[in-house]
Parts: sequence; C-alpha cells; structure tokens
Amino acid sequence: MRGSNGGVSIWPKCIKLARNSWARHSCTKLFVGGLSYDTNEPVLKDTFGKHGEIIEVKVICDHMSGKSKGYGFVRFTSETEAITALKEMNGQLLDGRQIRLEFAHKG
Repeated sequence: MRGSNGGVSIWPKCIKLARNSWARHSCTKLFVGGLSYDTNEPVLKDTFGKHGEIIEVKVICDHMSGKSKGYGFVRFTSETEAITALKEMNGQLLDGRQIRLEFAHKG
C-alpha cells in the first residue's frame, strides 16, 4: 500500500501488530456465562484453578444491588491453560447451572 508521499504506508503493519497483540492477550482470558447468581469469585477460582494457574477472576455484579449478573471472567497465565479449561469446562454444571465459555474479547 502506498502513502500519499509515494512511500509505503506503515498502517497495515501497525494494524496487524495491534491485532496480534490483542489476540495473544485475549487467548488467556475466558468469558464464563450462565453462572448461578450465588457463584462467587472464590468458587470460580477454585473450579478453574484445576486447569492451570489463574491471574485474575472476576464475577460481574450490578452496581446498585451488588448481586451477580450471571457472568464473569477468568484469566490464566498461559494460552494452553485457557484452552484446556475452555474444552473441559464448557457446558459443565457449576452450582447447578450449565456454564458456557468462550474467549473474552473487547467489543
């Protein structure tokens, strides 16, 4: 791609680098949906900790009531651990609810 000055534009390369950086980052973080409203962060950490080392666990709560919204996030130290957890935990029961997992992404 040529820039207006006749040189080669760096924009496609920058976009590609940004996408690759984002992809690596997001491959360690899982979205966990379908959580019981009683599932808390220690339960989530204990459950997913069996699949690898966890950096962060977050259950999303309503700001006003403080009650769970029924979803959260788990971030692993490695992509391999996240993939293993996703494969083994997607569709499993946790606190009486069938949870669904996918890689988290910014949106």
